[in-house]
Amino acid sequence: MEFEVISEITEIESIARGTGVRNRARLNRLYGRGRWRKLKGQARIRLRSGRVRKAELHWYEAHGIGRRELKRKHYLD
Repeated sequence: MEFEVISEITEIESIARGTGVRNRARLNRLYGRGRWRKLKGQARIRLRSGRVRKAELHWYEAHGIGRRELKRKHYLD
């Protein structure tokens, strides 16, 4: 992974759920069947270089499966 989450993820919002999640078939195949949601939130992250920045993160999550495919979308500082 190119970064490490070092704070709690805050301001969590749902972007898509159910049939609105475009990658639902792929997620079911890779991680198991679940009620997938795409979420976004903000957190402090540590980059490979050691620099700490605040960023918006996006990920997929399903009950019983957990958070998968965490991505940094853009920096907020």
